[in-house]
Amino acid sequence: MMSRNDVLTILALLRGAGAGVVIAGGWGIDALLGEETREHRDLDLLHVREQEPVVVEALVSAGYTETLDWRPARFVLSHPSGLEIDLHPLEFAPDGSALQSSLDPAEPFRYPASCFVTGTIGTTTVRCISAEQQVRFHQGYEPAERDVLDMARLKGRFGIDTAAR
Repeated sequence: MMSRNDVLTILALLRGAGAGVVIAGGWGIDALLGEETREHRDLDLLHVREQEPVVVEALVSAGYTETLDWRPARFVLSHPSGLEIDLHPLEFAPDGSALQSSLDPAEPFRYPASCFVTGTIGTTTVRCISAEQQVRFHQGYEPAERDVLDMARLKGRFGIDTAAR
């Protein structure tokens, strides 16, 4: 499982390498909520596509190896300790919005500039995606129990509609 200290160590490593990342997924939801609500099996990070070599080099230097390649949509680096980082390359537009390739090239994932916000992990302020963006990414598939609980937490805290559209 990925601990809070693991997340903060990874973020510090990438910051030290000059790579800017944004937390998504379960840790992104916990950052929005400002508390750790459940165990996490991985860390989802969005990164600027042009910074990918820096991101990969920093993580490889820390013992990670690539274990899944679904580029251009995503790829995974894993550590011998069992930690996994799910990386999502983004192409940013001048207005601050971004696109992420999907497995269907005609349907990229869209990130409006307003979805890039901050949250906290422990006492550390981190970049993450907004509650509204989290809800968008939790649509269109059969949710696991953890996803249902995550959406309920976002609805309870932010009062947003989390129903499938």
